[in-house]
Amino acid sequence: MITFKDNVFRLSTKKTSYCFRITPFGHLEHVYYGEKIDQDQDILPFIHKRTAQLGSCVMYDESDETYSLDTLPLEWSGIGKGDYRLSPVEIKRPGGNYTTDFVYRSHRLLPGTITFPGLPSGYGDEEGCTSLEITLEDLTEKVKVLLCYTVFHEVDVIARKTVIVNAGETKLSLQKIMSLQLDLPNDDFKLLTFNGGWIKEAHKQISPLGYGTIVNSSTTGDSSNIHNPGFLIGSAYTTEETGRAYGFNLVYSGNHYGAIERSNHDLVRIQLGINPHCFEWVLEPGERFCTPEAVMTFSGTGYNDLSNNFHRFINHHIVRGNWKNRERPVLLNNWEANFFKFNQEKLLRLARKGKEVGIELFVLDDGWFGARNSDKAGLGDYTVNKKKLPEGLKSYAKKIHELDLLCGLWFEPEMVNYDSDLYRAHPEYALTTPGKKPSLGRNQLVLDLCNPQVRDYIVENVSRILDECEIDYVKWDYNRHISDALSTTLNNQGEFFHRYILGLYEVLERIFIPRPHILFESCSSGGNRFDLGMLCYSPQIWSSDDTDPIERLKIQEGLSYLYPPSTMGAHVSAAPHQQTLRDTPLSTRFNVAAFGSLGYELDLQQLSPVERKEVKAQISFYKRYRRTLQYGTFRRGEHYKDNKVIWHSLAVDQKEAISGFFQTLAGASEGFDRLRIPGLIPESKYRVKTKAQRLFIKRFGGLVKHIMPVTLNPDGVILRTANRHYGLDDCVEEYTLTGALLKDNGILLNNQFVGSYINEHVRILGDFGSSLYVTREVNDEEELRSPE
Repeated sequence: MITFKDNVFRLSTKKTSYCFRITPFGHLEHVYYGEKIDQDQDILPFIHKRTAQLGSCVMYDESDETYSLDTLPLEWSGIGKGDYRLSPVEIKRPGGNYTTDFVYRSHRLLPGTITFPGLPSGYGDEEGCTSLEITLEDLTEKVKVLLCYTVFHEVDVIARKTVIVNAGETKLSLQKIMSLQLDLPNDDFKLLTFNGGWIKEAHKQISPLGYGTIVNSSTTGDSSNIHNPGFLIGSAYTTEETGRAYGFNLVYSGNHYGAIERSNHDLVRIQLGINPHCFEWVLEPGERFCTPEAVMTFSGTGYNDLSNNFHRFINHHIVRGNWKNRERPVLLNNWEANFFKFNQEKLLRLARKGKEVGIELFVLDDGWFGARNSDKAGLGDYTVNKKKLPEGLKSYAKKIHELDLLCGLWFEPEMVNYDSDLYRAHPEYALTTPGKKPSLGRNQLVLDLCNPQVRDYIVENVSRILDECEIDYVKWDYNRHISDALSTTLNNQGEFFHRYILGLYEVLERIFIPRPHILFESCSSGGNRFDLGMLCYSPQIWSSDDTDPIERLKIQEGLSYLYPPSTMGAHVSAAPHQQTLRDTPLSTRFNVAAFGSLGYELDLQQLSPVERKEVKAQISFYKRYRRTLQYGTFRRGEHYKDNKVIWHSLAVDQKEAISGFFQTLAGASEGFDRLRIPGLIPESKYRVKTKAQRLFIKRFGGLVKHIMPVTLNPDGVILRTANRHYGLDDCVEEYTLTGALLKDNGILLNNQFVGSYINEHVRILGDFGSSLYVTREVNDEEELRSPE
């Protein structure tokens, strides 16, 4: 709901309120963002007081010596009128003038959402969403700013975006334009950003918010694995379950810019939008520029509830089409099993093994086209490699379908190799800088998506293959950052990076909107494009090329602050892992991947019989609890020990939960472990039981001599044979208690192995061990019956 009364705008969601007012001089002064307040609540307690003139401040107008823009919390600011904090907009006129002063002129309330052509954004109907458009104007410079707000009531999210309109008679050079500006009083804030690089994406970083500016940005041409566009601020005392926190993100897949500035009078200015790096957009008279949509949310009860506001927003207002709120299939990807070395028979053997253990979707990754026998050739070509697939791709896909499996296919449409038919025919399609040698990444160049001929080429070829082969799933890869950022189709290269992303969105719309049945998974060397813009087209995103579960604990947990588990592609791979050489238990590989859209990426034929049996049991378990794991309420447990990570997914009706208890490095003679499960119905009774899982004999090494009646060589033929066919049952615990007790006291779990004494009641974790726990609501009649 949005109201306007006595010059005050009030935006209300289910649990939050957002207020700002028009000052006597026409500026928009931010007043309040936090827990929901009554519509008739006097806003005076929340207004930033100005009862004295501050030293060094520039008066806006001599009629009020205390009115200085530098000390006002503002919804929008300009340049040159006394606000010396970061400006959300920089406009250069032909004479070189940058000064702007935007004041209120009008507003209108609109049902539903506000959309801009060519840019994805959140969507919703008129019952669940209301929008506000405010017109600000600099009369002397003939420039208008439209501030657009949309309230997503049920999910406690507010979206913002901006339009710049050249209402004058001379052209303007737009050099910076933000989607959002918000000024808040400091609350001893700390900043949470999610940073990294290839195979170490989205690691949470906590920074104190001192005086000055922290910038969270990307200049790579994509939203990037270096700094995700989303970030949070929370009070110093905020935890996962308590305290005040704010979250911000951008519905955009290109260069982003987020700035968090604390002023010398403890106002915190937050800005989010397109990165001004190499950005210049010329506006002719009458033209306008529309920014991507930024989103924000608030929680007074910790980071978990803040994250779940984002999760609900994404599942209900970002992801769209046939796969919205639909359970994702369990897939098997052939990449780590085969790399480029495969043929049709190898693929079909692997697919059949997958079908035997419960796989629902088989994905053929890189290497099926052109001369693609390494990463040095073939990109840009769409002719099928007949040496690998002699009967063609259509025949191969038919054989996969005949196994009653969905058929998936890998593409990298935005790239080209020198050694390709496309480059030989159209070298002008690749991004290059005249007079300079092009810079390669993964032996490839980037195609110019600013060029409509390139966009047509991609759409026509990808669409043809999807239709001819009846493909069910697409993995769309993008394996390098942009360099040599110049398009021969543009007169102004300051438009390049934004035009490229607009071209990408056009391509995705033309391919996938007419084919809503296709499950589209975006991939960009892992997490280079894990952003809300891509999620408007791809319901899930490959989280990282790193499939080591211990690394994935950091990656998936970092992503979980901003994105729901349903969006995270998470695979079980062979160990030792190709990215870290770490050897992890099969159980932990599954237990981590289960908190996402599950896949397997290994050669099932190389698993032992007992391992394949375990994989089959894992998939069966996942299918039973898939709804809860993908679409339940995800909660991170407090890190009560440095070597423990705890995750929970709770069913929407709170009658069921899956908890993951993960140990990184074991400590000698560990003390007791506690499992608390928040978010259940306090007065309801629940049974908690460990998911059964196998321990493999080889993990115990020479210790087997202490638990067997005869002495055997742990690497001898007898134990090697036994290890292939038999496993030991890990400890299973079972308890019954109320939701309130599970949250407040929790369960003291059985001892871990502490250097001596092993029996069926001892939990065997060691380095990288883990367990899943199933919590189910029970009534008095069911209390004596154990869940499966």
